[in-house]
Amino acid sequence: MQNIQRSSYIRPRTKTFDLVITAILAALVFVATMFINLKLPFGQGGLIHLGTSMLFISAILFGPKKGALAGAIGMGLFDIVGGWLIWAPTTIISRALQGFIVGKIAWSRGYKGDHIGLNILGAVISMPVMIAVYYIGQAIMFNSWIAPLASIPGDIIQNVVGLIIAIPVCVVLKKTPYFNRNF
Repeated sequence: MQNIQRSSYIRPRTKTFDLVITAILAALVFVATMFINLKLPFGQGGLIHLGTSMLFISAILFGPKKGALAGAIGMGLFDIVGGWLIWAPTTIISRALQGFIVGKIAWSRGYKGDHIGLNILGAVISMPVMIAVYYIGQAIMFNSWIAPLASIPGDIIQNVVGLIIAIPVCVVLKKTPYFNRNF
């Protein structure tokens, strides 16, 4: 009887389970962005927050689709409820792309976020994409191609801090029983 219970628990890959995991990841990105942030004294009102690290962690551990959704929903929701509504469309696009890129590279060549080099590469490649989308969004919002340049250093700092936090956290989490199971 234990084998039946155990086998039904080991394979919880259902649409409902995936929806719940995605919602939890989006909530973690939202909370890390909302409550653990520092407003930058330069640029166009940017923040240094731990939401980027949660986006990287989500994409590395759960793949491109969940990474994209977690980043877009979590940080987009932060913009909507946190008083940054004008930024929401840019955030949703940039963070969806960033989460997808990180997850796609981390889960490439048969790896599922298990290769530290690919995880770092994914995060590094995603950074210029995120920065470019925010740059274009700001250029449109502020009708200037010069003003958004002031935000780039903060974007770089935010991404580097996110990467420095995410990689060791992923290494530790990948050693837990949940991620060692074969689904």
